[in-house]
Amino acid sequence: MGKKLKKLKRYVPLYLMFLPGALYLLINNYVPIAGLVVAFKQYNVRKGIWGSDWNGLANFKFLFATPDAWVITRNTLLYNAAFIIINLVLGIAFAIFICDTLNNKLKKVYQSAILFPYLMSAVILGYIVFAFLSQSSGIVNKTILPALGIDPINWYSEPKYWPFILVFVNTWKGVGYGCLIYISSINGIDPTLYEAAELDGATKWQQIKNITLPSLVPTIITLTLMNVGRIFYSDFGLFYQVPRNSGMLFSTTNVIDTYVYRGLMEQSNVGMSAAAGFYQSIVGFILVLAANAIVRKVSKENALF
Repeated sequence: MGKKLKKLKRYVPLYLMFLPGALYLLINNYVPIAGLVVAFKQYNVRKGIWGSDWNGLANFKFLFATPDAWVITRNTLLYNAAFIIINLVLGIAFAIFICDTLNNKLKKVYQSAILFPYLMSAVILGYIVFAFLSQSSGIVNKTILPALGIDPINWYSEPKYWPFILVFVNTWKGVGYGCLIYISSINGIDPTLYEAAELDGATKWQQIKNITLPSLVPTIITLTLMNVGRIFYSDFGLFYQVPRNSGMLFSTTNVIDTYVYRGLMEQSNVGMSAAAGFYQSIVGFILVLAANAIVRKVSKENALF
């Protein structure tokens, strides 16, 4: 018993450091789980969550009975799939470039530059994009297109351009986060491996192919599985603030999150919003399990669990 008390006292500072994060996770992530019951109720403000009448799966039927169900599901899946692939490839490419070709001072400059867009709020990002795409005063319409002999384009009423715009903006905003993680992984690779490869006459590409990329596999798998788990979620600011909530663009910018938000604001349908969140969580959980099972079959040591 005395040994256990000594161990407990020894780790008290660590437990105290852990406590704020644990409380945050408990309050922010676990306590709200009880509210999922709203997805199965006809929520009434006067009756409250527990007093509202049960309506079974009616909220889920309402969510997917709409003619927009296919559009918002398609947009959510395809955009997130594109984001995962593009950010993965570019994140690794930038990380290798920064680690292999820049000195320490330039590394810090590049790391700050690529992380800066990630720290921007959705409102600021929306204004930056508007400054480029505004029909009357945007840089693209006023400077770039006239120089190319092209007539100005009303970007906020032309849906066909927005898949490319949203993918570009997301890549510019999000690639830096993954890049920094890959940089940390590359810095952890034993430098003697590269020295031995150089002595054997390996080219830079051969070093990347046979040392860097295999060493990044665990990190790539972890980040990909985390992103797959959120493939039914969307960056709300990207799809709402950047297109400026333009109804003309809904066919290519409307996703599950923005659709639910509009339904909540316009119809005050709390039950449908809760049903959508519940659906997204369950599907994401299933996808993580499925993806992890595939990884376990291919390479058991790289699986999350």
